[in-house]
Amino acid sequence: MSSAYKLMIMSQSRLFSSLLSALTLICLVGTVSASPSLHPDEVKALKDIASALGVKHLNLSEDPCLTKTLMITQDVLKEGKNSTIKCDCHFNNNKTCHITQFDLCRNYLYGSIPMEWASLPYLTSISVCSNRLSGDIPKGLGKFINLTKLDLEANQFSGTIPKELGNLVNLEGFRFSDNRLNGSIPEFIGNFSKLTRLELYASGLTEPIPDSIFRLESLSDLVLRNMNLTGPIPTTIWDLPNLMTLDLSFNRLTGEIPADATAQKYTYLAGNMLSGKIESGPFLTASTNIDLSYNNFTWSPSCRERTYEYDLERNSPSVDSRSLHINCGGPDVTIKNSRGRFLYEGDNSGLTGSAMTYHGKNWGYSNTGDFMDDAITEDTYSVSSDSVVSAKYPELYKTARRSPLSLAYFAFCFENGSYNVKLHFSEIQFSDEEPYSRLAKRFFNIYVQGKLIWEDFNIRVEANGSHKEVIKEVNTTVTDNTLEIRLYWAGKGTTINPKRGNYGSLISAISVCPSSETECGVEVQTLLVTKEHKPRKYPLILGITTALIFSLAFLIFGAFYWKKCVKNADAGKRGSFSLKQLKVATDNFDPLNKIGEGGFGSVYKGRLPDGTLIAVKKLSSKSRQGNKEFVNEIGMIACLQHPNLVKLYGCCCENNQLLLVYEYLVNNCLADALFGRSGLKLEWGTRHKICVGIARGLVFLHEDSAVKIIHRDIKGTNVLLDKDLNSKISDFGLARLHEDEKSHITTRVAGTIGYMAPEYAMRGHLTEKADVYSFGVVAMEIVSGKSNANYTPDNECCVGLLDWAFVLQKKGAFSEILDPKLEGVFDVLEAERMIKVSLLCSNKSPSLRPTMSEVVKILEGETEIQQTISDPGVYGDELRFKRSSEIGTSSLPSDYIVSIPSSCVSTYDLYPLSPESIVFSRP
Repeated sequence: MSSAYKLMIMSQSRLFSSLLSALTLICLVGTVSASPSLHPDEVKALKDIASALGVKHLNLSEDPCLTKTLMITQDVLKEGKNSTIKCDCHFNNNKTCHITQFDLCRNYLYGSIPMEWASLPYLTSISVCSNRLSGDIPKGLGKFINLTKLDLEANQFSGTIPKELGNLVNLEGFRFSDNRLNGSIPEFIGNFSKLTRLELYASGLTEPIPDSIFRLESLSDLVLRNMNLTGPIPTTIWDLPNLMTLDLSFNRLTGEIPADATAQKYTYLAGNMLSGKIESGPFLTASTNIDLSYNNFTWSPSCRERTYEYDLERNSPSVDSRSLHINCGGPDVTIKNSRGRFLYEGDNSGLTGSAMTYHGKNWGYSNTGDFMDDAITEDTYSVSSDSVVSAKYPELYKTARRSPLSLAYFAFCFENGSYNVKLHFSEIQFSDEEPYSRLAKRFFNIYVQGKLIWEDFNIRVEANGSHKEVIKEVNTTVTDNTLEIRLYWAGKGTTINPKRGNYGSLISAISVCPSSETECGVEVQTLLVTKEHKPRKYPLILGITTALIFSLAFLIFGAFYWKKCVKNADAGKRGSFSLKQLKVATDNFDPLNKIGEGGFGSVYKGRLPDGTLIAVKKLSSKSRQGNKEFVNEIGMIACLQHPNLVKLYGCCCENNQLLLVYEYLVNNCLADALFGRSGLKLEWGTRHKICVGIARGLVFLHEDSAVKIIHRDIKGTNVLLDKDLNSKISDFGLARLHEDEKSHITTRVAGTIGYMAPEYAMRGHLTEKADVYSFGVVAMEIVSGKSNANYTPDNECCVGLLDWAFVLQKKGAFSEILDPKLEGVFDVLEAERMIKVSLLCSNKSPSLRPTMSEVVKILEGETEIQQTISDPGVYGDELRFKRSSEIGTSSLPSDYIVSIPSSCVSTYDLYPLSPESIVFSRP
């Protein structure tokens, strides 16, 4: 081939390549120019929304509809966070895009939902979960009639759900959990016929639940955990054809489950008051993940094998066990210490579901719950980490077992006796490298032998960081050859997190040995158990005096009355106790017998040799004075005997310790019966008896005792109930009218916000009429079933419970004041009389209040109310427009001692020591 021909071919080739490149460039330019783009109004809306939410760096250099992400960079984050944007670009002949889905979850955003959302009219999905958004939910969201998903959970929204949201009839997902809302669940939710997922747990919303919700046939997930729901479960719920997850746990539901009911695949009813017999059948199917614990069910033997309720006959070794070592979530691990080698048995069965899992012959575990923060259908309950944990035996912390609801370990056929239980924890899911504010807070409760030992336990806080060990130790007793350790997630903390499973309970290992053994498995490293750690909390159950010894009084006459009381006392039940006697009675002040903690010491349950149950108050050092003065003061109090006063049996002054011995009352305090989870059903006759009993006790203190006493702190937590529900006043004699400035007794005003008379709270003026005022508040709580301390006004006219009742009684609407939980037929006139007595006693003018003896006559119908009931003064003119819950110690003079009222059982105690005894009722 000639060179000329080759040159011609090369030239043609180059020309063809150039033409091809040019054509390609033209095509590309044409394609780019023809690419659809986000509508300019919505670009501006994105900028406005970002500005309103405090987003300082919004990257719009590329069209978010093309990248399908919106890059947001916050100063608190090390790197940008991609938020999902989805668009519909079929507008204007495929040239214009409109945003249809917007996901801003987990972006650490503050502020409220901006009105600029209205400039995105094509939205079908809005997700702003797991931020710090607050304020009211905008009514304007109701204009997005095409919305199929609205996710506002894990924020700080307040107020009610606006009725305008009832327009969102196309919703399929409705998630408002973990907020600070108030009001009842909106009726209009029952009209969302397409709804598949409804989550309202820990939202702040309360019952009643519209019945129509339980007829939404499209529902696949219904989560109403921890909402104080009462009454029976609607039977229609068992017939919903598509329901896969039903979570009604941590409520107060009662009644039975129908015999023909079929449980959903994930059914969680733990922590209610349900009853009846559970038989093997359609309710318990092979695919069901179910938790029925902490109810009042009875079980058939075969049924026990399908739930966490263990069957002792199934695995019964010939020799009782005396120790247990478990490596949670992992394989067998051998640990060597000074006593030898210990095998920590692995529980890595790999099984899912809640059926009882047995290991060997003497232990098993149950794991229930569903991690609902992702679409994974099969739950994995174990977790592992490659990071080395700072611990003496790091191999125990390579794995852990986690649970979204309940995790229980059972030891069978244990030899009865005292045992030391060590629970090993390490936070191996959270990383210290990430800002902790982005992560969820892992809170859970720990029960041993059915008793709440640690509440709101937070591994990372206890260990002072991630990947560090913390070992919690407790002594317990095995009496029926079985040991139970249970971890419960009570719905606290954040539930939507960067990673699945970053909430709920988590445990790495368990060690159980007889208390007599000096070493058992892994020793507790004392350097990890610091004073900064949160102290153990024990629920206050079965009735006990709350924080005793605010002041000790009445040195005068003390010795005389003490001798008189001792002379007439029953042997062994009153007088002077030895420290040895009280140590024996309380098992050497075993922490498991600790049933209360107050500012002046701890309270322990004990039993005397004759079987008498007692409550022993172990005073702190700041309460201690000379033994002689102490005995004389307590001697006077012990002589105050009345059916409506808690009995003080005696005291102990030995080895620099001061202790008080009281009678033990089984039904806890009045506040718990009215507002807590005591399980007591107070019908009208019982309430009237309680109210009269309190009045009679005060009559004795004010008028009939040899030394006149003003209580100063009458409230529901200072009224205890015996086995017959008779009321008994506690803490009497711990304050006095004329105080000696040279004594150890405080001269400052003492009381509880919401119950102190205005003249006493504001000016320190104290007479018996201060107790009359406090009685009026308690009487109104009894008749209304509402707590004055936690009363939330519906409008500006009522700043407290008494104001609310006063307005209603002026209208003659007495029936609206009565507790709606009252059942049966009762004397309406008697109830009206109690309301009038309450308002009369709480008159802001002391001179217009009756004496307590007059109150008794009025309550018993012997005397009619003659005086005009004026507007009650919550705290006088100075505090007229403040709710009692908003008043802090800063509002009062510096020489005041006040306490914010609380239940005798913490409101965070979802379960008392004996969960089986909880019974709630609803008319």
